[in-house]
Amino acid sequence: MITADLDRAGLRNGQKVLDIGCGNGRHTAAAYGRERVFAVGADRNPDDLCAARDRLEFHDRLKAHGGGAWCLAAADALALPFRSQSFDIVIGSEVLEHIPDHHRAVQEIVRVLKPGGTLVASVPRWFPEKICWALSREYHQANQGHVRIYRTGPLRRMIEAKGVVFFHRHWAHSLHAPYWWLKCLLGPTRTDAIAVNLYQRFLTWDIMQQPRLTRRLEHLLNPILGKSVVLYFRKPA
Repeated sequence: MITADLDRAGLRNGQKVLDIGCGNGRHTAAAYGRERVFAVGADRNPDDLCAARDRLEFHDRLKAHGGGAWCLAAADALALPFRSQSFDIVIGSEVLEHIPDHHRAVQEIVRVLKPGGTLVASVPRWFPEKICWALSREYHQANQGHVRIYRTGPLRRMIEAKGVVFFHRHWAHSLHAPYWWLKCLLGPTRTDAIAVNLYQRFLTWDIMQQPRLTRRLEHLLNPILGKSVVLYFRKPA
């Protein structure tokens, strides 16, 4: 499930991409699949880094890459172990809502971004997220914790204040919003809820098969029910 649009971010052959809070490596692997891209995934969770490694090694075995390279780093977003102006694109997908000091995290992200480079930040959208918090007191403490709900305007201004310029916005994953509402209603940490498990199977099938009907439906619903809002910024040259 890819949230960031790498084409919109301007990814070109031979560039360096950093995926902050990479989780299981979905965006790291997507970038690695492009021509001669050096893709770096960074996360503080060892289990997630192991899952990302398995995903990237699987791409290597299948030769499902563009001839570039990848690496993974155990790293904290508040003190990134990279030189300033190292990356052409930095992706922070569903990360900032987990970080209490998000100002410092964004400052670090901007520091390692090259002049002319692109920052892509996605967070849970205010309306679907607000429903999740209303349905379950446990929700924002589960899944490694959500410490805040963002409105797009304040988030955009906060990131721009760190020295980048906003240029695009879109929404994503509208079919996932009802899944999370259902999960919150029945218990966000439960694994035995039949309705939730069936919906998850549907989402997995949809991601793998990408049928035209559901792709079109999600595209139409994203402005209304999109679970995530995705913002794009450029660092002045």
